[in-house]
Amino acid sequence: MTDENPKPKRRLNRDQRRALDTAEVASFVKQYGRRAQRGVEPNDRQIDEDVARRVKRADPTTLDRLLHDDED
Repeated sequence: MTDENPKPKRRLNRDQRRALDTAEVASFVKQYGRRAQRGVEPNDRQIDEDVARRVKRADPTTLDRLLHDDED
């Protein structure tokens, strides 16, 4: 049996993880804030519940930093 990917998986460094978190939160906010489409099911949004849970439990300063990260 041969392994196609013999290298072990790398963990993301702090900057990469922060960028990923920022992108996830930005995508969540965009989807969450979108208005319902006329004549379509009002709950048609596909929101990631894990991200929603993390946003609701996040420290306000951390959440603010993630939301305004691209303004730096």
